[in-house]
Amino acid sequence: MAILGLLNQAPMHGYELRKRVLVLLGGFRALSYGSLYPALKRMRENGWICVPDPADATRVLPADAPPLTGKRGKVVYALTAEGKERFQDLLTEGGPEAWEDERFGVRFAFFAQTEADVRLRILEGRRRRVEERRDGLRASLGRTRERLDRYTLELQQHGLDSVDREVRWLSELIDHERVDGTQIDRKKNNPPASTS
Repeated sequence: MAILGLLNQAPMHGYELRKRVLVLLGGFRALSYGSLYPALKRMRENGWICVPDPADATRVLPADAPPLTGKRGKVVYALTAEGKERFQDLLTEGGPEAWEDERFGVRFAFFAQTEADVRLRILEGRRRRVEERRDGLRASLGRTRERLDRYTLELQQHGLDSVDREVRWLSELIDHERVDGTQIDRKKNNPPASTS
């Protein structure tokens, strides 16, 4: 999703794509070239991306798009119509896979392009998942507290505090989504009065 989403913004070569994915994910996840290029190959095989001919650049790209090759003639990847469709499909998915640890950050990075009801469903699912984790940590800590040394106890408490912070953050986001949704509904149901 991250690759398709970034290529939806503009064509780019692998080095730039990797750099942008790392920025998108906040640098907390590594994306090696050994992972990136096989993924790009699979996406080309699926017809989601292509390598445009630089000679066709004037027909394919907007006037302000970066050049299709760098100084060393790097391969540049662009989204196809099928790739744009696939990205849109991914934006509409709001089931459990969207709120799991591995995918939530990427989904959240593209929330500006995601429909409000899907954003809310993902946030609520993520909060439930994190609350389950918090409850499990609290129960575990309660059972093992007396057997833990001071440092292990501090580490577990730190983990619990982090999970509590995420629950609060998600709750605030959900509240904002609901308020924004209510304001949008009011505007739809109460159009401005005519001045004529």
